[in-house]
Amino acid sequence: MKHDKTFVFSTLWLSKFKDLIQNVTQPKSKRTSDLSWKNDHKLQPSLDKILQDKRMLKSFQDFLRSEFSDENVEFWLACEDFRASGSADADLRRNAESIYEKFIQPAACREINIDHRIREEIRKSLETPSTRCFDEAQKQIYLLMERDSCPRFLLSDAYLRLTHASKTLWYI
Repeated sequence: MKHDKTFVFSTLWLSKFKDLIQNVTQPKSKRTSDLSWKNDHKLQPSLDKILQDKRMLKSFQDFLRSEFSDENVEFWLACEDFRASGSADADLRRNAESIYEKFIQPAACREINIDHRIREEIRKSLETPSTRCFDEAQKQIYLLMERDSCPRFLLSDAYLRLTHASKTLWYI
């Protein structure tokens, strides 16, 4: 027996909505779940979750690319790879310089928005780089994505399509 995917999803969504309304109108002592309008935002993933989940990360990157602002997540990922590489000194220096040239130096092709002080510290550390030389910049970019990019993504059609697609797969 074939079901129309839209109908199945719509029926299930309406059923959940009905349960939510009934739950909210019940006295607290008789509620069947903690689901409410007030804690619905808690169901949304954090930036950490987005960066760790391959499907969400891909959707997040695509969303940022569509807004011409994907340099932050690309820098964050490059720093993660750089830190995990544990390369020899020559490779470490070459990789650090590559990240600096691509994201940090003034007028870089994918320049990120970081403090001048951090930019200078990184430039100086390139003489003898460590796997931690980008930590402060990475932290600043993470906070920027957490405050700006992530909330916009969670309200976007890209995120809605991603969540609806995953929920629909479970119900069909």
